[in-house]
Amino acid sequence: MPDDEREFDDLLAMLKETRGFDFTGYKRTTLMRRISRRLEALKLHDYGEYRDYLELEPEEFNQLFDSLLINVTAFLRDPAAWQTLRESVIPDLLASKRQGAGIRVWSAGCATGEEAYSLAMVLAEELGVDEFRERVKIYATDLDEKALQTARAAVYSERQLAELPDGMRDTYFEPVEAGFAFRRDLRRQLIFGRNDLTRDAPISRVDLLLARNTLMYFNGETQLSIVRRFHFALADPGYLFLGKAEMLLNHGDRFEPVNLRMRLFKKVGAPVAADRTAWAAGAESPPARPYVRHTVLQAAALATGPVAQIALDRSRNLALANTRAELLFNLNPRDIGRPFQDLEVSYRPVELRSVIEQVEQDLRVAELQDVAWHRPNAPETSFFDIAVVPLTDPGGELVGVGVNFHDVTRYRQLRDRLEQTNRELEHAYEELQSTNEELETTNEELQSTNEELETTNEELQSTNEELETMNEELQSTNDELQQINDTLNARSDELRRATVLVSSVVRSLGDAVAVVDTELRVLVWSPGAEELWGLRADEAIGCRLAALDIGLPLEGILSQVQRTLDETPATGNGNGRREAVVLDGVNRRGRPARIGVVLSPLCTDDQAPHGVIMVMNLLPQEPG
Repeated sequence: MPDDEREFDDLLAMLKETRGFDFTGYKRTTLMRRISRRLEALKLHDYGEYRDYLELEPEEFNQLFDSLLINVTAFLRDPAAWQTLRESVIPDLLASKRQGAGIRVWSAGCATGEEAYSLAMVLAEELGVDEFRERVKIYATDLDEKALQTARAAVYSERQLAELPDGMRDTYFEPVEAGFAFRRDLRRQLIFGRNDLTRDAPISRVDLLLARNTLMYFNGETQLSIVRRFHFALADPGYLFLGKAEMLLNHGDRFEPVNLRMRLFKKVGAPVAADRTAWAAGAESPPARPYVRHTVLQAAALATGPVAQIALDRSRNLALANTRAELLFNLNPRDIGRPFQDLEVSYRPVELRSVIEQVEQDLRVAELQDVAWHRPNAPETSFFDIAVVPLTDPGGELVGVGVNFHDVTRYRQLRDRLEQTNRELEHAYEELQSTNEELETTNEELQSTNEELETTNEELQSTNEELETMNEELQSTNDELQQINDTLNARSDELRRATVLVSSVVRSLGDAVAVVDTELRVLVWSPGAEELWGLRADEAIGCRLAALDIGLPLEGILSQVQRTLDETPATGNGNGRREAVVLDGVNRRGRPARIGVVLSPLCTDDQAPHGVIMVMNLLPQEPG
């Protein structure tokens, strides 16, 4: 194994041991790509360095999990799929529930909760708000605790709600200080919690399960395990709603498509087990009679098969009948003790009295197979295997007779279908025999092509999931850039307002004002300075003070300007050295003028000098 692969496995083992996050079931290429982004951001070279960095900087775990657990979601994401859910699934789901019965929904991988709240709004639209509060319970789970905190708060910005129809937003969200909050009376129907789909037990008896763009992050083996958990979690009928990049190609025995294009599936129910036998006994039993008190007879009857069963005592009176037999033959507790020959079951579905008599004589089991019975209210004929069993006590003495009715209708239908199929196959075999040699020649070619197509299909599916993953990563990056852009716009507005304010202050002073930085480059050139020296602001700003072509002998004050910069103390009180200089110059009209220059240090919040403010005033000429 290469060193980088081993270091990567060590990193995953560390995450599992220290933080309880098991990423071994996730797609390896996706994990490597996401972790490589963190390495690039931190200027690290390999996974070993990153593992050491995590041990030194525990806060990095939060950044790593935010990167690995891509929480890209939106309200009513893929509107066409949600519309199909409302039209094709929700009505059938509600129709299958009895009036007033509870509706359980699970949103697996809910991220920050948008899809869970989307489903709440869809169900509230279908049921009405009052019935929604009474019947619906939505369980939303995710692995990312930080995302769950956002989901529990249920507060979203206007931009996050932009895709919702205006009527739905106004109905289900209330404006708050930080944005819009989901209605509090409906919020109580949603429960958010942490759940690891690869390890934790699933939520059971769920009518609808959303796991959109969740399976695509896991490898094939883990996907199989999660789909089995989803099948166990769903009720019957139950519906599964996946993301557009996910398919159930190898799970046709568990789910059938409702709308394959929109990734809506319905659970395929497990075979129904045989009915469990329940005996008519206890408080519902008729008053005690001599034949009922035979405990040996009762024990022998109860020990027989778990299907429809009746037991007769030695007098051929009905002694016991289980629940299955009561329903099948319309028996009730009042029939206990009646002669068997007076009951309809003695001759329908087949004549049993002679069979019972023979069993009593021979003390051997008699079996009747494929007994047809067309019941009046039944849509089709039923078939039974009937076993008449002699019941004896431990000494071998006959104490009664038990009759077991095994319903083999389903097996008879299967056998009939099998016979029909065999006949059709025989006919097809004769027709196909003539072309068998040609088919054998092409069979190997078709098999090879089929294997290539299956491989290509798997590769395309994997590529599609990778592309969808990268798309969500790009969307996540775009959201981050949008936030940065919003921040930059806000800072730009603040800078613009500050610039306008400074310009207003300088213009309001009226005097000629110039501000230079520590390198004596002009930063501000006021309108008064333009008026005094005839030099526009765009010509002065950015130039060195000594290079300005104005009528002020600048070489006479450069040393004072530098001294103001150098000797300003960083005392924290904002007071620095100020100097006043009087110079003889020439104004913009070419006339001599006496100029008073006051030099003040330019200090910021850290009290360190960042430039010098020069205030220049015309002074009266001294008398000649």
